[in-house]
Amino acid sequence: MDQKRRTYLLLAVIYLGYMSLGLPDGTFGVVWPKIYPELNLPVGLAGVITTVGTMLTATAGFSSGWIIARWRTGPVVLVSGLLTATGLLMLAQANNAVWLFAAVVPLGLGAGAVDAGLNGYVARHYSGRHMNWLHACWGLGAMSGPLVMASALASSRGWRGGYFVLGLAQLGLAVVFLLTLRLWSRVPERAVEKANRPVPIRPPTHLANSFAGWLSAIIFALYVAVELTTGLWASSILVVARGVAPESAAICVMAFYGAITGGRILVGFVVGLLGARALVTGGACTALLGAFIFNYSGTTIMAATALILIGLGFAPVYPCLMHEVPRRFAPEAVQTVIGRQSGAASLGAGFLPAVAGWLAQKSLDGIPWLIVGGVIALIGCIRLLDRVTPSH
Repeated sequence: MDQKRRTYLLLAVIYLGYMSLGLPDGTFGVVWPKIYPELNLPVGLAGVITTVGTMLTATAGFSSGWIIARWRTGPVVLVSGLLTATGLLMLAQANNAVWLFAAVVPLGLGAGAVDAGLNGYVARHYSGRHMNWLHACWGLGAMSGPLVMASALASSRGWRGGYFVLGLAQLGLAVVFLLTLRLWSRVPERAVEKANRPVPIRPPTHLANSFAGWLSAIIFALYVAVELTTGLWASSILVVARGVAPESAAICVMAFYGAITGGRILVGFVVGLLGARALVTGGACTALLGAFIFNYSGTTIMAATALILIGLGFAPVYPCLMHEVPRRFAPEAVQTVIGRQSGAASLGAGFLPAVAGWLAQKSLDGIPWLIVGGVIALIGCIRLLDRVTPSH
């Protein structure tokens, strides 16, 4: 196999790896309205369970530097797939809170290191188009999960059958990673297609421990916190507070993740023309509009429209900010900043859903306003980062 074909085959494996990250992400919020009454659990426990999983993901993310250096990206992707499959199959057998907490351990650990490793690899070796398409693959996984669950909830299989199917699918992806493991050692450090960014007049000098470095981590914490809170609690808000059927609510959540996925595919075609920074700012403002509409949505169609707007607005934020790291920071700081962003994203994902869980115990109606506030804070931090790390 020639070098070019090997490089793009590896890119396909990277896409599959990131799709496996998204596979379980959109499911828990969809099935929680069914799980907590069946297992006789408090509704707010979803936030605590999610927090435990994301803390484990953060731990693995912050440790990703030495994990990738010690084991290399390919084996880490393989182990991540096996851990995710184990967690999903454990969820299929869960009959109490202990099982649920036990299942998030392999799910959380499996996501952390591979997230930072794949983002760092693509940021260094591939274009902004491929970075956006990488995260579109996450969206395909996140969208496929609720779709499988919607089908399972509408049949006799229930949420347990849905998790069993997802676990088998994840095992299939792990087999693909095993069969292609040698690609990682055969592809050179510099892949054929380099990132298509212009060489700056003055190379960036910001280090990982600079104000910009920590601000970038805060931005990722905010973004993932708001995105996960939306995906986790939208179904419960629609079903419990607004009387929407569980199957229809699942389709709305699927539309949210589908909009993120479709938006990232489109961004891949235009990022070279419009620029990453403009797309990030415009996307965040679009998400804010959708969040306001979701607050006042009185019908299922309006709620779905609002979630689609939020998803489309969110689409460019994570991948474009990740791909901008080599433009904003000194070369020796890039992998550290990316690992810190991935870890901070997990910390944010653990904090805001837990706050939302506390609010859910009182009233689900407060969660949409929490989402609005999170998006406003995100926009302010993005604008500040652009000012302190100007493009050259």
